[in-house]
Amino acid sequence: MNDKLRIVEVSLDHLDDLVSLFDQYRIFYKQASDKNAATSFLKERIEKKESIIFLAYLENIAVGFTQLYPSFSSVSMQRSMILNDLYVNEKARSKGIANALLKKAQTYATDNKMKGLALETAKDNPAQKLYEKLSWEKDEDYLHYFWSSKKTN
Repeated sequence: MNDKLRIVEVSLDHLDDLVSLFDQYRIFYKQASDKNAATSFLKERIEKKESIIFLAYLENIAVGFTQLYPSFSSVSMQRSMILNDLYVNEKARSKGIANALLKKAQTYATDNKMKGLALETAKDNPAQKLYEKLSWEKDEDYLHYFWSSKKTN
């Protein structure tokens, strides 16, 4: 890992650094910028301990994050996590930051005796190569469905 790269588990002390990246992440996914709502959303996740967020700093500048949400397997009776968000600032890409964030998430799951981590990604996401390099396995056996409580046009 890059000597100037540091990854921390987010607390409220990191909120300002995280909000800026989170807002960029949402813009990347074609959402309107809304730092006030992002602040409220992230603050609530942190205060209620509803997610684990790792924040990457390169030379003391926040450049990327990943957010994990808890889940459980009834069949194996084990905890797991959903790696819901992974983002690296465009200027900081190709420096091993996403790799380091993914490894940090894997270490967290292992250290906490979890079954593993799950993630979903677009079929055309080039990060698939990185996931597979880090031993993530593509699920070819199951279909994933989603029910939305809001009817969309």
